[in-house]
Amino acid sequence: MVSATGMAAVTQRSPLIPLDIAMLAYTAITTVAALLFARDDAPGLGWFLVANSLTVLVVFLAPRARAGGPVGRFVGDFYPLLLLAGTYSAVGLVTRPHGHPHDLAIQQLEQWLFGSQLSYRWIREMPNSVWSWYMHLSYLAYYPILSLPPLVLWLSGRRDAARTTMFGTLAALYACYVAFMFFPVAGPRYAFPLADNAATHVWPARATQWLLNWGDSWGAAFPSSHVAGAVVATVCAIRFSRALGLVLLPWTIGLVFGVVYGQFHYAVDVLAGLAVAAGVLVALRVESWRVRPLETQPYRDRPPAHPSPAETGSR
Repeated sequence: MVSATGMAAVTQRSPLIPLDIAMLAYTAITTVAALLFARDDAPGLGWFLVANSLTVLVVFLAPRARAGGPVGRFVGDFYPLLLLAGTYSAVGLVTRPHGHPHDLAIQQLEQWLFGSQLSYRWIREMPNSVWSWYMHLSYLAYYPILSLPPLVLWLSGRRDAARTTMFGTLAALYACYVAFMFFPVAGPRYAFPLADNAATHVWPARATQWLLNWGDSWGAAFPSSHVAGAVVATVCAIRFSRALGLVLLPWTIGLVFGVVYGQFHYAVDVLAGLAVAAGVLVALRVESWRVRPLETQPYRDRPPAHPSPAETGSR
């Protein structure tokens, strides 16, 4: 189990922190998956392997950056989040050669659990423009939901809490990304025709479709990484910064429902994403986190932990 104080102890023993180790593990898995599944003539395969090699270099440079000034400390802590868009986009390179044979299995499970294909029917049977604004704006809030909790905590000096939050969020995302590579599901956006009604004509819906046309990763539907990452980030925010967590909560709830309403994910994807989030939060032992007042100070400004004369028995 990993706690905020436990992360601080790991940091003191090793130059690599859990964020670095998670990044190394994920990079190794994606490299193996690319070599196994990507076609030799796949466009971008060579650049993908070069990018993974550079990622490993960045990981081992991160401890040196964290030992530098404020900018270095920020980059050393936040580089996995700064690389996240590219990390997600690269998933499609591995998943596309699979085709999408697993969509049928997910659709059958959806039918068995819910009695219909919710991702197809909901937006067609409830084409409400106001509801669509909320659903699609919540979906567009995904990256702010992920980035604001660790950023606000880090800027307020709560570095251990920021690192714990980011580690949990990225662990949830990486778990989903690995699942995509070995069990790709294209999702209802590709499997069904897109809706065309009042709900799809509002600006957030059109902006979302443009964004997905530009940067979506094919085969990245099950489990929903949007749901898993956003839920972990929001729960961490509620734990460490109640006001921020309460601000993010309605947008996260909207995202959980919005990925189905907008025909981006099957409802089964959402359930699987919630299961991933729950697993990560249990592993982090949210209920037992204890962030000490000392941790509100920047790392380099902390006083040395020397034992007192009473503790050593000296005078």
